[in-house]
Amino acid sequence: MLVVDFTWYLPGPFASRELLRLGARVVHVEPPGGDPMRPTAPAWHDAVNAGKESVVCDLKTEEGLALANGLCARADAVLDGFRPGVLDRLGVVVPETAVLCAVTGFGTGNRHELRAGHDVNYLGWAGVLADTAPAMPPTQIADLAAGGLSAALEVTAALLERERTGRGAHIVVSMTHGSHRLVAHRLHGLPERLLTGGSACYGIYPTADGRWLTVGALEPKFWQRLCEVVGRADLVERQFDTDQETVAAGLAEAIETRPLDEWLELMDGEDVCAGPVRTIEEAAPEFGFEPAGPPPELGEHTDAWRAELGLGQP
Repeated sequence: MLVVDFTWYLPGPFASRELLRLGARVVHVEPPGGDPMRPTAPAWHDAVNAGKESVVCDLKTEEGLALANGLCARADAVLDGFRPGVLDRLGVVVPETAVLCAVTGFGTGNRHELRAGHDVNYLGWAGVLADTAPAMPPTQIADLAAGGLSAALEVTAALLERERTGRGAHIVVSMTHGSHRLVAHRLHGLPERLLTGGSACYGIYPTADGRWLTVGALEPKFWQRLCEVVGRADLVERQFDTDQETVAAGLAEAIETRPLDEWLELMDGEDVCAGPVRTIEEAAPEFGFEPAGPPPELGEHTDAWRAELGLGQP
């Protein structure tokens, strides 16, 4: 499958990275100056664009538009990261047999359609930050989950449908709507802040050496064993007390008596739903993955694609 990616920064390139991981060939179409993330966050750019091809197109010129449309004519899927309507106005033509996926901030057909924004704005509009503001989220939930992963899933589903019908699709992914879906279950009776700091059995506690231990002992059997291991069996029956602050303070006092590594050793064979707060560097050797290849140089594959499409040199 050939994916032609007209997106920059994070959401769209993350979506095409996931499609690349699943086996697609990805051509990243960049403006003459390159994806703005190249100079502003080069390590991040390289991470999400490793293994892709880079083609430079100035979509405001006849030659650039011809190259872009030649790529689209070959594409199975096209990712659009412009504001709604821009790709059409530029004259980019996507065949009806291809899947066109627009990754947008707010979707289309509403008062926010053309509103500018980034991840933190989408999360704020969607209600995701209500429990934790003004603290910033530790990763870009709207960009990566509601945007990138949703787009990759939608494109994959549309390509499967195309195998059955022969027809492409036009998909609009809204990062704000997608972010709201991540919290919408709480509209229907989930206890307030159950998983966002309101429960002693689900939180992050300091250890004696200045590190942190995660506790996710929601089920009573896990909570009971956790309390026993940390030496606070008196807290077992208080898991769902209304005074959660006092329960959490008691648990914190016990956990702060030992360094993180001692707790991990003690809990390694126990069903307690506990673990470390690792640094990204600590987590990578065990849970990371190898990139699909080196990141492309800007325009590295432009000439090869022009030749393949019979366009010659501009």
